[in-house]
Amino acid sequence: MLAVLLVLLLALAGAGLWGVRHLSGNLRTAPVGDGGGRPATDSWENRPVGVLVIGSDARESEADCKLGGACTSTDTNGDVMLLVHLAADRSNATVMSIPRDTMAELPTCTDAKTGTTIPAHRGMINSALKGGPSCQASAVHRLTGIPVDHFAMVDFEGVVTMSDAIGGVPVCVDADVYDTYSHLKLSKGEHTLVGPAALQFVRSRHAFGDGSDHGRTQAQHLFLSSMIRELKSAGTLSDPVALYRLADAATKAVTVDTGLGSVDKLVGLAAEGGKVPADRITFTTMPTTADPKDPNRLVPTPAAKTLWAKIIADESLSRPAPTASSTPGATGASTSSGASSPSPSTPSESSNSTEDSTSGSGSSPSPSGTRRATTPGCAAVSPFKTVKIDGVPMTPSRAYEVGTKKGIPDSDAAS
Repeated sequence: MLAVLLVLLLALAGAGLWGVRHLSGNLRTAPVGDGGGRPATDSWENRPVGVLVIGSDARESEADCKLGGACTSTDTNGDVMLLVHLAADRSNATVMSIPRDTMAELPTCTDAKTGTTIPAHRGMINSALKGGPSCQASAVHRLTGIPVDHFAMVDFEGVVTMSDAIGGVPVCVDADVYDTYSHLKLSKGEHTLVGPAALQFVRSRHAFGDGSDHGRTQAQHLFLSSMIRELKSAGTLSDPVALYRLADAATKAVTVDTGLGSVDKLVGLAAEGGKVPADRITFTTMPTTADPKDPNRLVPTPAAKTLWAKIIADESLSRPAPTASSTPGATGASTSSGASSPSPSTPSESSNSTEDSTSGSGSSPSPSGTRRATTPGCAAVSPFKTVKIDGVPMTPSRAYEVGTKKGIPDSDAAS
C-alpha cells in the first residue's frame, strides 16, 4: 500500500496538480520512537533509508471489526511486517518480510491503549504493536540490527479501500482454494479481487505454500506486484481526476511517522525510491526455522544474521533467478540466503527449506520453478492439510470442494 501511495504522490507532484498539499491533512501520524534510525535531517541524499511497513490487525473501528471478525479481541498485532531498505547510493533496495510468528526479545514499551508499561520480554515479534508502531519499529531494530528510520501502517479497511479504489487487484491461484480461517475461497485460475476478498487474500496463511507465514508473504508479494501493474496499466497515472481520487483514498488509508507526515516528505521518499533500478529491487523473506521451544513458532537461522549484515552493508541481493528449484515445494527466486518454515500440517516432518527472494516489483510463487518478479504468476496453493471443516483436517483444495457443496460462495462472487 505504501508503494502504491508513493507512486501516486510522485505522479501527482509531477503533474503539478493544485490541492496536493490538502492530502497532508488526511495522514495520521505517530512518532517513530527508538528504531535505531539515523538522526533526522531535511534530506535523504547519500543516506540509507529504512522504512518498516506494517499491516495492523487492529479492530478499533466498526469497519475493521466487521472485516477482521473476532470483534471481542482487544489485542493489536502486526499481521504483516516488511522492512524496506534503500542503499545509500540507491544502487539497490531490499524488501524483507518478517514472519509474524518469529520469537524475539521485545523492548520495554507503553501500551498504546491503556498507557501501562509493557516490560521487556520474549514474545512473538508482531505482538510489539501493542505498544504502537514505534514499539514495533524498536522491536524489529532490536532483532535485526537494521536501522528503522520511518514506518507506514495500514489497517484492514485501508487494504479494502485501496483495492477498491483501483477497481480491484488481479490475482491467480494454481488450484481451487478455501481457507476456512481467512475465508478466502477461489476456484483455480485468475480473479480480480475487490472489497473483503482482497483482504482475505493478503491475510491468508493457511492457503498457500506450506500453510505458514512463508507462503503468505509469497502471496502478499504477488498481490502488491499485481496492484502496481494494474495501477500503471489502467492509465490512472495520466488521468488527473482519477489520480487525485486515488491519492485521496491512499493518504486516508495509512498512518506514518511524523518524519513522513506530509505529502512533500512522501513525494521526496518516492523520488529516492525511484532512483533504484527496477532489476535491483529484491523481495526476500527473513530465514527462519521452528523454535526448539515451540514447533508452532519461529526463530531466525544463522542465515538470517548473514542477510541482516548484507542489508546493513547496502549489499544488493539481486542475481539471475535459476530456471528450476532444487528444493521440493520451494517458492520464489533464490538468493544465497535460505529460509525454512515449519509445516503445521505435518508435524512429524522436518521443516521445508525454501529460498525466497525475487528481484523487481513482486514475487510469483511456483511449485515447479521460479519466475522473475516482473512476470505475473499464480500463488501456489498448499498441498498440506492446513484447514478444517467440521473438525476434519483437509487440504485447501479439498475444502473448496466440500465448501462448494455446502453452498459457501466464492470470495469474488461474495464481493
